[in-house]
Amino acid sequence: MAPKLSDFVKAYDVRGLVGSQLTPEVMEAIGAAAVAVTGERTWAVGHDMRDSGPGFAEAFARGATRAGADVIEAGLCSTDMIYFIAGQRNVAGAMFTASHNPAEYNGLKLCLPAARPIGLDTGLADIRDKAQAILDGEPAPEADAPGTVTSEGFLASYAAYLRELVDLSAIRPLKIVVDAGNGMGGHTVPAVLGDEILAGLPLEIVPMYFELDGTFPNHEANPLEPANIVDLQARVKEVGADLGLAFDGDADRCFVVDADGEPVTPSAITALIATRELAKHPGSAVCHNLITSKAVPEIIAEHGGRPLRTRVGHSYIKSVMGDENAVFGGEHSAHYYFRDFWFADTGMLAAMHVLAAVGESDRSASDLANEFVRYVPSGEINSKVDDPHAKIEEVAAQYAARQGVETDRLDGLTITLEDGSWANLRPSNTEPLLRLNAEGPDQASMELLRDDILRTVRN
Repeated sequence: MAPKLSDFVKAYDVRGLVGSQLTPEVMEAIGAAAVAVTGERTWAVGHDMRDSGPGFAEAFARGATRAGADVIEAGLCSTDMIYFIAGQRNVAGAMFTASHNPAEYNGLKLCLPAARPIGLDTGLADIRDKAQAILDGEPAPEADAPGTVTSEGFLASYAAYLRELVDLSAIRPLKIVVDAGNGMGGHTVPAVLGDEILAGLPLEIVPMYFELDGTFPNHEANPLEPANIVDLQARVKEVGADLGLAFDGDADRCFVVDADGEPVTPSAITALIATRELAKHPGSAVCHNLITSKAVPEIIAEHGGRPLRTRVGHSYIKSVMGDENAVFGGEHSAHYYFRDFWFADTGMLAAMHVLAAVGESDRSASDLANEFVRYVPSGEINSKVDDPHAKIEEVAAQYAARQGVETDRLDGLTITLEDGSWANLRPSNTEPLLRLNAEGPDQASMELLRDDILRTVRN
């Protein structure tokens, strides 16, 4: 029996278990369906370091070429490299990755030419349904003349493009510890920040876990989990580094720790980069998802920008950025989006902005980041529940009769209290979890709201 694609085709990508859900047959069907649904006739196809990646990429190419499309095999890629290729070449893109998920997972992110996102409401649902029909016995699309497959490397041109966007050549010397988590940062960091391909920068890179290994032998490649940055924090202090960078598995996210090994919140990084981009492009729109700190829209407005609040998820924020021509966008999850990068997310470009901000001043990373911290966050708290949507309604009812409470349903449920404290509760798009984020003007206010909601969620 064919797998049920609706079980693992998510809101803005595909994410599932290798073997039981994701197979070469599934990927071949998706390749054929992607060509049939979008009409795109050239696809750049890349994969991360997971063992199943090359086979899945080959299967996708097989389905796509039989349907009449040409395929550019890009080989090992970070996700933002595929966006770079899609933007520079004006072709569609397919990236095989499960990002930070454990080794038994893989997945697929698709985009249209110019790195325009494909989510459930922008074509992914139709691709899913067409692929399901093929797997259930409908003949796959087959062109009279099949497409071609060519192989090409893009690492050097990707690195050169990023260095054009942020010039690090004149900053003061910095010592940086980089934890690639055995993911694709180990492939891209030496090219962009080192001197393997281009002229060297005034950066001393202390590498951690640069060996590409999809089994993640050192720690999970998810820097938002505190346990996964413990090694980085220790190494930064041990070597006296100016800061540390941690990338997730496909290197489209970047997390920062300061010289004391303390985490810098993605909201502070969003605000920092926003001010840099607004200095170059005054009056521009800047996107932030609804669970970044309340300080982010405040700082954007104070610097003459127009803050735009969005749902969580790359396809949503990219769509709003494109519609509004926003110069930059940031998410709580350390995804950062740039108009200069086809409105796509790139952890590497965000890292370069942070390095530039620190290297262009005589201040420490913590001093700079503290300018953008005004409130106390809870961090993301996950709860496994049988019925996430029912729990959300239970919490909504809990607050419905309270005075001075505002709620909205842009993404899950957001509750805002009179003292400025707020909380958002939403189901995960990729995992069977209910996610809570809360923030308050002080620790006590945040904890009061956080604990009140968790009592209901976990009861």
